[in-house]
Amino acid sequence: MPLNATITLALLLVLFVLLIKTKIPAPAIFIGALAAALTLNLAPAEELLKGFSNQGMLTVAVLFMVAAGMYATGAITMIMDKLIGLPKSVFGAQLKILPPIAFGSAFLNNTPLVAMMIPVIRDLSRASRLPARQLYLPLSFASILGGMCTIIGTSTNLVIAGLVMEAMAKGDGGSSALRDLNMFDPAPLGVPIAVVGIGFMILAGRLFLTPAENNKAADVALRHYTAEFEVREGSRIVGRTLEETGIASGESVEVLYIRRGNRLLTNDLMHEELAAGDLLSFSADVTAMVDLWRTNALVPHLTLNPMETERHTHHLVKAVVSRQSKAVGKKIPDISGDANACQYKFVALSRDGQPVAGPLEEVTIEAGDNAVLEVNDDFFYECQIEHDFALTKALDGFHLQRTDRAVEASLITLAMVVVVALGWMSMLNASLLATGAMIATGCLTLRTAARSIDWGTLVVIACAIGLESAVTRSGLAEQIAGLLTGVGRDNPYMALAAVFVGCSFMTNVITNNAAAAFMFPIALSTAGKLGVNFMPFAITLMIAASCAFITPTGYQTNLMVWGAGQYKFTDYTKIGSVLTLIVMIMTIFLAPLIYGF
Repeated sequence: MPLNATITLALLLVLFVLLIKTKIPAPAIFIGALAAALTLNLAPAEELLKGFSNQGMLTVAVLFMVAAGMYATGAITMIMDKLIGLPKSVFGAQLKILPPIAFGSAFLNNTPLVAMMIPVIRDLSRASRLPARQLYLPLSFASILGGMCTIIGTSTNLVIAGLVMEAMAKGDGGSSALRDLNMFDPAPLGVPIAVVGIGFMILAGRLFLTPAENNKAADVALRHYTAEFEVREGSRIVGRTLEETGIASGESVEVLYIRRGNRLLTNDLMHEELAAGDLLSFSADVTAMVDLWRTNALVPHLTLNPMETERHTHHLVKAVVSRQSKAVGKKIPDISGDANACQYKFVALSRDGQPVAGPLEEVTIEAGDNAVLEVNDDFFYECQIEHDFALTKALDGFHLQRTDRAVEASLITLAMVVVVALGWMSMLNASLLATGAMIATGCLTLRTAARSIDWGTLVVIACAIGLESAVTRSGLAEQIAGLLTGVGRDNPYMALAAVFVGCSFMTNVITNNAAAAFMFPIALSTAGKLGVNFMPFAITLMIAASCAFITPTGYQTNLMVWGAGQYKFTDYTKIGSVLTLIVMIMTIFLAPLIYGF
């Protein structure tokens, strides 16, 4: 083996060991590996750095913003609320999420589908108290399995179809018959694999993905508030029970009572059908209280002077009442009558770390009370907050959805998908235009767009693409391919197994498109020497090149859910190895039966 190939192999082994055994952030490890490859001159600098200008990486960055627009307007939440509802178990959630995602990925780019589903699963896991770790990774795997079913399902399938056309034009292939690949040629094998793979994740995936430990900060876990909200007229929860909506299903929130007109309801509140104008009183920690505020179906009950700004521009702040505050000794309705009072909504109140007793409008404010307020930008510039509050702290990252722009966001996203599906422009071009349209129509703010990008994920993708050049240039890929070629020289089934193993290994180490490109000439040559039909080999290449289940770096959707699900490298390895083995067995036995040697 050439020296550079040995060094590259050692570098990759060190990278994987650091990912598995240490808690060093993945972006730092990948940047270190790329720096080592540059220092050791394992490939030209422009090739090692190509990932930072790679169209796929940039597309992921822009799609984060498109997904943020869909979420910020509530469009994706409303769509998924109709399709998924509020499952009571991980089994039910996976059953409702995974098959539609797989079906959609067969015809659409799976990256935007996964990007838009990440915040949906986050909210679903909070509302239903389901472990998000058991949903994010199956989401990515289902999108990959769905992409195997058609030629347009993944870019890898299109690459292989293009390589077949080139081989036909050159007259390559020898005695192995070559023909154009049609859109649904992978489906007879891809669909059974997708069904079995999704079934495996639903039935056994939970055994590999244990729920994460609860690591809430002590101050967040201990401090509880009394929060009061009214049911907004025309909201999605009118006519439904709290149990059906999942609004108050978390462990850290309790419904105290529901006031409807002059009636006070205190019994069996989770099964009480809600009506517009109902006053709901909760005891909740700050996280659960923020989730209640963000539903958009509830509005704070108490307002200090009418707020003239639109609610989607409002923020939440935590404030401690000072001794000099004019509110001390008064009740909240009395403060509202002050013409000089600032404009804000009174969301919740805590005293000595505990919820206050009784309705908020009857509570007398004391110095040291902790309040949560819904405010606009004027609060920070025009109100005398240093006099009224000893401490104010913005709750960053929490915003209301602008539901009046949900239709516009949905139409923009639909147009993006359609123009890409019709081949009118690339996903990068379409997503850039979609992001611009969302900003122009008010579906997305510049600040939200910038904050929606997961920079760590982008760094890992860019570095992984660059390291593929080191694997190729050093001769390591050629060494691996040559080793596998000798395994199944005389037996077509063994040859098919060697092609699958080699391609799936490479797709987890480098990129799926590069793996397909490396293995295609080897598979074509092997089929020609054996004098068998190349079709089983072509479909096997498509399936194996998409088998990026064993490492988080194998596929960009794996990287997208890595941080969201707080996964370890070994989580991918454990469940991904079993899933890859299932796919390999099905492919080796079914491909010859379906397509014939």
